[in-house]
Amino acid sequence: MVTELSKLTNGMIVITDRMEAVETVSLGVWVQTGARFENAKNNGICHLLEHMAFKGTKKRSAKDIAEEIETVGGYLNAFTSREVTAFHSTILKDNVTLAIDIISDILHDSLFDQEELEREKTVVLQEIGQASDTPDEIIFDYFQSTAFPNQPLGRSVLGPKKNIKNITRDTLLNFMKKYYVPSRMIFSAAGNLEHAAIVSAVESYFSHIRNANADHPVAAVYEGGDYRKIRELEQAHLVIGFNSVGVHDPDYHAISVAASVLGGGMSSRLFQEIREKRGLVYSIYGFNSAYSDVGLFGIYAGTNESGLLELIPHLCDELLKSSESIRERELECARAQIRTGIVMSLESTAARAEQIARQVALFGRSISIEEILTKVDALTCTDIERAIKRLLSSSPTVAAIGPVQHLLPYHDIEKRLKAA
Repeated sequence: MVTELSKLTNGMIVITDRMEAVETVSLGVWVQTGARFENAKNNGICHLLEHMAFKGTKKRSAKDIAEEIETVGGYLNAFTSREVTAFHSTILKDNVTLAIDIISDILHDSLFDQEELEREKTVVLQEIGQASDTPDEIIFDYFQSTAFPNQPLGRSVLGPKKNIKNITRDTLLNFMKKYYVPSRMIFSAAGNLEHAAIVSAVESYFSHIRNANADHPVAAVYEGGDYRKIRELEQAHLVIGFNSVGVHDPDYHAISVAASVLGGGMSSRLFQEIREKRGLVYSIYGFNSAYSDVGLFGIYAGTNESGLLELIPHLCDELLKSSESIRERELECARAQIRTGIVMSLESTAARAEQIARQVALFGRSISIEEILTKVDALTCTDIERAIKRLLSSSPTVAAIGPVQHLLPYHDIEKRLKAA
């Protein structure tokens, strides 16, 4: 696999990863804008804009867009996160130019027809309603907003219904002109390709785009706190977390490994102690969400009302124990999981295209597997313990939904976590 990077005359970055053993290419444009670039009034606009990009251009109807890519067996989709909006396709290597043409078309010649806009607003409103009906998904929005209250990083990607109803065609166009510019766009491709040919094609379809002044995201400030919502559900959904670090922090890899040690699989500490030994949960796992400058570490658990009473004390105890008792076997297991995850992702053109795009967005370059694994392999048990102590030094964030009326009060949880 050979990664190459070029920059077009207008500042747009093109990065490719050649994979000769496959017959497909995954490619797309990763725009460095997302929910974090929104304000309280237009929160949700990035996601709505992502939907609208597929609803017709000056030369293609919505049906044409779908038919052209699917007629050649291709796949076209998009997603919005808090820092990135991506439009991507996977296609046979002989049809790369078609995919580039379509992505360019939907990004810069979309009509944003008023009737289509009103229709798509209805679709997004249904999506918001569906998310609200899915407690094991919506709990993470509550967790995020509690950790970063009243600031862009704490707001949901979907946005509130009121905002979606009030967004106009002009608002969409103005947002797109401001943020969908070459200096914020990364064209990434992975698969059976030639870098020079990709650069030439991207140049022909994107070179006419000019830059504009776009705002930088508002700096995030972790606060932590408590959110509880009583609902008549069979299970209580709980997330407890802490202030973490951004991808540039020296402790980034140590905290990622800590998430694996604590709740990365069936052999992890929390799974073994809380599910297997005590039967208190159906599901429990750890995660670390790292952004460009900050991060958020958390433990998710799904349990019934009676299990919730016992869960918190044992969960707090295990977190405290882990800050001073990481074993070499646990570290090796976490390393193996991370190593396997990286290697397995290399077998997917789509995963590789997304990975190198994210690396360029965050670091300005692609990062080799060897570089990542060298940093992970250099970690010691002491490093992991120190990283966990760093997490526990922040005020906790607690988010719970379901039959949670008897959940231990926030200040009691806080005291238990400071017991060490």
